[in-house]
Amino acid sequence: MARPQHKTFDKKKSVAENRKARFDYHIEDTFEAGIALTGTEVKSLRFGEGSIGESYAEIKNGECWLVNSNVPEFSHGNRYNHVPKRPRKLLLHEREIARLQGAVERKGMTLVPLSIYFNSRGRAKVELALAKGKNAADKRHTIKERDWKREQGRILRDHG
Repeated sequence: MARPQHKTFDKKKSVAENRKARFDYHIEDTFEAGIALTGTEVKSLRFGEGSIGESYAEIKNGECWLVNSNVPEFSHGNRYNHVPKRPRKLLLHEREIARLQGAVERKGMTLVPLSIYFNSRGRAKVELALAKGKNAADKRHTIKERDWKREQGRILRDHG
């Protein structure tokens, strides 16, 4: 029996993507989580600024936190501006947090943010993945597959 496909999240405006995560990790499962942000953080994200290239998520005291994500200061924020690399709370249900914590503790998996986006209602969301790290051989295989697909496209385009 085929595995059921994940529902795609309603992404209206993508702000930041962690493209390297799909190369460095085997993605097992994805979750959509809200982010607790301050006003200047939201404004900065709406301008398309922010990065999650080096960030990860961790669970502390029954709460999920996005660590090391960079949302630069808002240009017109004056003294009410935020700290750019502060840990941000992710909004998930208790059952989801318990499931994630169990996978991280028992199976040695990692919580990796894949993208930050605004949904159709204008809320900032994070696509969070439960992932297992790839070793060097897996990464080489991924590169080989990607190059072959690119070459296949060229061959079909030229002779098709």
